Amino acid sequence: MHLSSFTDYSLRVLMYLALKGEERSTVSEIADKYHISKNHLVKVVHNLSTMGTIDSYKGKGGGINLSKPPNEIVIGKLISELESGSYLVECFGPSGNCTISPACKLKQALKLAEKNFYETLNEYTLADLISNKSKLSSALALS
Repeated sequence: MHLSSFTDYSLRVLMYLALKGEERSTVSEIADKYHISKNHLVKVVHNLSTMGTIDSYKGKGGGINLSKPPNEIVIGKLISELESGSYLVECFGPSGNCTISPACKLKQALKLAEKNFYETLNEYTLADLISNKSKLSSALALS
């Protein structure tokens, strides 16, 4: 399974926000800490806000933070939403045009692997991803 950079950046943003707790952060701040393009993160943050995963505040004192506690954000469910519309292989999509599709055992194996992938990730929450808070905070040079 390959995750898009969009999903990777989304997870990084959420981990950062979880580390910061109730304190609001900015896209520029997160981009600087991860050495990621601010333009890419603006799209990521907009999507996370649209999904209801983060709250966004404009104006003086504005910024972003999580819309719910980290232990309520299930990683498998989140990745599934972020990767919707992306197929592991062409034959999983609506326009799959493989000649051997009706007889293919690979498709069954890949479907099972994908199912197990998400089931495993559904056992983790954002809180689990930041359980080593001090090391993560140190790596990101957070105060």
